[in-house]
Amino acid sequence: MSLDVTLTAVRPTIVWEGNITHNLVDMAMQAGVYTPMWHPEKLKIHTASELIPYLEANLPLLIKNHKSLKKWNPPNGWGNYENLLKFTSEYLDNCKKYPDAKIDVSV
Repeated sequence: MSLDVTLTAVRPTIVWEGNITHNLVDMAMQAGVYTPMWHPEKLKIHTASELIPYLEANLPLLIKNHKSLKKWNPPNGWGNYENLLKFTSEYLDNCKKYPDAKIDVSV
């Protein structure tokens, strides 16, 4: 007989970080990704797996509507359609890779 003891520490680990300019808010609204990405709490989204359906539904629309969305490129040149497309795509890829990850946004 013996005593086995294990101490396990569970600490948050950042698995992905992204950043995108607020200059693309109007474009993100038009593309349907603003609320899920900027304010997931309004949709009761707390984990990456909960965000996946929103991004999967809107990424094809973001691609399809590229001509009309480019009209929302900020006049100051800080951010553009390509930035939003890349960011959304990378965000979705990482949500799929880490579905249990907690989402924490800072607006």
